[in-house]
Amino acid sequence: QLQLVESGGGLVQPGGSLRLSCAASGFTLDYYVIGWFRQAPGKEREGVSCISSSDGSTYYADSVKGRFTISRDNAKNTVYLRMNSLKPEDTAVYYCAARLGRCTFHEYDYWGQGTQVTVSS
Repeated sequence: QLQLVESGGGLVQPGGSLRLSCAASGFTLDYYVIGWFRQAPGKEREGVSCISSSDGSTYYADSVKGRFTISRDNAKNTVYLRMNSLKPEDTAVYYCAARLGRCTFHEYDYWGQGTQVTVSS
């Protein structure tokens, strides 16, 4: 059974940092593009970042560029999202997802259950 499990969310003060993890089971992440998405209450889900399977190239939404870093550790079958300089507007449920092909924010096949990130003082 193919499964993605996110972890690492929590409550953090503005300006703080968190590292989210996306662990895969039942399949090897090496061949998949992994994307991170988020959905805040009352808002549509938005793409945050993705990392390619071939050359590890990355892409970031403008709202997180320079603050978030996506990386992958194929040996651990895990993808990470390091989030620095967090702002209250980063508060959302964060999801990871997997797809074949190119790095994009569309048409992902497998999704995790999400992890809550709350940025508040």
